[in-house]
Amino acid sequence: MPYDALLLLSFGGPEGPEDVMPFLENVTRGRGVPRARLESVAEHYHHFGGASPINQQCRDLKAAIEADFAANGLDLPVYWGNRNWHPFLADTLRRMKADGVRRAAVFVTSAYSGYSCCGQYLEDIARARAEVGDAPELDKLRIYYNHPGFVEPMIENTRAALDRLPAELRDDASLVFTAHSVPLAQPGREDYVAELNDISAIVAEGRPWDLVYQSRSGPPSVPWLEPDVLDHLSEIHDKGVRAAVIVPVGFVSDHMEVKYDLDVEAAELAGRLGLRIERAATPGTHPRFVAMVRELLLERDGAERPALGTLGPRPDHCAAGHCRRAG
Repeated sequence: MPYDALLLLSFGGPEGPEDVMPFLENVTRGRGVPRARLESVAEHYHHFGGASPINQQCRDLKAAIEADFAANGLDLPVYWGNRNWHPFLADTLRRMKADGVRRAAVFVTSAYSGYSCCGQYLEDIARARAEVGDAPELDKLRIYYNHPGFVEPMIENTRAALDRLPAELRDDASLVFTAHSVPLAQPGREDYVAELNDISAIVAEGRPWDLVYQSRSGPPSVPWLEPDVLDHLSEIHDKGVRAAVIVPVGFVSDHMEVKYDLDVEAAELAGRLGLRIERAATPGTHPRFVAMVRELLLERDGAERPALGTLGPRPDHCAAGHCRRAG
């Protein structure tokens, strides 16, 4: 094993009302986002008491990974750091350095290619290492959207959501796969869309399905991936669809954009339309997903590299410029 630790790297989120605006300012720093827009997004968090579920989900995932490592004889400490809120990545690296860690594998809570999903994490890793100085080497584990450990829980959770529909609606229910929208000009966008289509076809298991997007945050003048999930739900309702299962295929856990954009906004719209919807759970701490982290780590020591779908396992390292912004 070439590593002496695993680092769980995530997005981060506020844990109380006083954290919300500082967190959003961290996320949007340097992007010129108007204060009014931040205040609007802040209301999403205040709807849930000012706390995002993502940090607790990371604590739960970290504990599950540690238990899986111990059960399988893998003697590696697990650390956790965030891009945008405590524990900040640089602070975690300082602790790892003090603990004597020299080289760690990094598992990020984002399964896909593209700048937002991959390249930005690599930038944050480089920035934090430069800030700390003589920090541990960090190797990001490969993109895992088509690893069986991610796909199989998605299939299981989609079947469970379908089963929650009344029997008379189940056979004709629409499958709506959703992922975070990104600007059309974002590096890696084509691979991101190809990967989303690849896994959606697997999870659908032969049922008709559509891929839509959510959580757009850019100005109207900038083109982003469409259609929006709310527009799509209105459209299928107008076509006579009576029920739908929303599958957040682009997300690893039930964090704020899943809980608010789907469980609040989409659910409220469906209620007004009279459209019955169920939302499939994300992998979260599903045992198969947790085991995948160990399997990805062991790949770096020569283990098998499983992948479902048509695109094959992604390489350990992105090609130069693949997920990065120019300059």
